Amino acid sequence: IGVGGGGSANVGGVSRENIVAMCDVDEKKAGNRFQQFDKARKFQDFRVMLDKLDKQIDAVVVSTPDHTHFHPSRQAMLMGKHLYCEKPLAHSVWEIRELTKLAKKMDVATQLGNQRHANAGMARTVEAVRSGMIGEIKEVYCAIGGSRGMPKMPTSFPPVPSNLNWDLWQGPVKERPYSPDYCPYNWRFWWDYGTGETGNWGCHILDIPFWALQLKYPNRVDLDVVPAAKDIDPQRTPKSMKTRLEFPAEDGHAALTLHWMHGSLDAARKQHNAKRHGNTIFVGEKGTISAGFDGYQVNLNDGSEPKTPAQTVAKSPGFYREWIDACKGGPRSTCDFVDYSGALAESVLLANTAFRAGGGFDWDADKFNASGNDNVEQYLVPEFRKGWKVDAV
Repeated sequence: IGVGGGGSANVGGVSRENIVAMCDVDEKKAGNRFQQFDKARKFQDFRVMLDKLDKQIDAVVVSTPDHTHFHPSRQAMLMGKHLYCEKPLAHSVWEIRELTKLAKKMDVATQLGNQRHANAGMARTVEAVRSGMIGEIKEVYCAIGGSRGMPKMPTSFPPVPSNLNWDLWQGPVKERPYSPDYCPYNWRFWWDYGTGETGNWGCHILDIPFWALQLKYPNRVDLDVVPAAKDIDPQRTPKSMKTRLEFPAEDGHAALTLHWMHGSLDAARKQHNAKRHGNTIFVGEKGTISAGFDGYQVNLNDGSEPKTPAQTVAKSPGFYREWIDACKGGPRSTCDFVDYSGALAESVLLANTAFRAGGGFDWDADKFNASGNDNVEQYLVPEFRKGWKVDAV
């Protein structure tokens, strides 16, 4: 479901399996993949596809824009289908929690699209952090650079292209006139459709500390920098943001602060004397580990050279292979919603929520409750338009 654009890579990832159906609201964007798999049934509406081919479908891959992850994922799992869904899993915190609960209830194989999780460099970082080479870790910095966001307001609203089903593309969110400023790509920077650069990269980058430190849910979400009112736009995602997530002490880590920002790590590198490498800095009692998707570099406070830890993380058979094996009765995939990636994705969108709400809040994950900021609730739970409303699990 969603085979053009970024979805094309996911088609390639599962292309050795028996692809029986493909669904996309834009027949032009999906054209190459539609032609390649000419024997697969083609659909515009995922609901029709799942209904008509229920008995032929074992597993579903969802690669649509963020705002249309939830409904096809929910329906597929309710029908007992295994699910691979692109990051950041869904468009709101409530949707992510619902999909996580549903994955557990239906006991299906799931995988969040954190493809870099299979990188050997990620595994080596996990081993280094867990080895204790920099001692107890109480602070982590993660960032995505650049300044993408706050696109210009549309000024033209041409007719909808004949190849695009605009109503289905909008799906559960409120209707608005078609504009090429929304579709096919810039949807990412409009709150109705996307989750900004933080939602785009957060699950990839925060995967590093979540995996290494076995993080689950934060109990406090806050802002390192309170944005000016003009920078909190009701329609468009920001060009920068600086948030922090507080995690209580649990197995795998002491109480710690995770700084998650759309911006630069330069100030943190200077403050903690960390090496310039990657997008993540672990700050420990004995030094720092600077990490990226390709591995890590260490800077110990005493100037000594660290010992390379033993390799204890098993090599992945391949990120898509993990999920396919799980679908066929093998071990759970590494980014399974229930065991791991549900909490990761939820934390990313909780950071976005603090930014949009203009301030922090306490988070009770067990009760799914935010307190201390009356602005938060409106950003946690979505309002679906008529025809798309659903009941909670």
